[in-house]
Amino acid sequence: MSLRPPRSISTPSRAGLSPLEYELASARADVLGRQGRKVEAALVKLASWSSEHKTDRQTLLDEASDAVWALFIQREICGLRNDKDVISLYQIPGEVLARLGAARK
Repeated sequence: MSLRPPRSISTPSRAGLSPLEYELASARADVLGRQGRKVEAALVKLASWSSEHKTDRQTLLDEASDAVWALFIQREICGLRNDKDVISLYQIPGEVLARLGAARK
C-alpha cells in the first residue's frame, strides 16, 4: 500500500508556492527575525560594557559570537550565503567575527 500526500500539499498553486512551502518560508523568516534580534541584543550588551559591570567582557564576546554564528547558519539554511550585508547591517565588530565557530573550554 502506498500513501500519497493530500492534493492541497502536493500540487503547486498558481501563485508559485504550495501551502506547505508557504508555511516553511514563513517559519524560516520568523527564525531569521528572532535570531537577528538576538544578535542585536548581544551586540548592544557588548557595546555597553564597562569595567564597572559584573559580567566579564569575554562572556559577552562569547555570547555575541554565538548569536552571530547561529544567524549565519540560519541564513545558510535559507540559501543566503553572502554574510557581508549582515556584517555591515549589524556593524559586527572584528573581535566577534574572529570568534565565530570557536570551541570554548
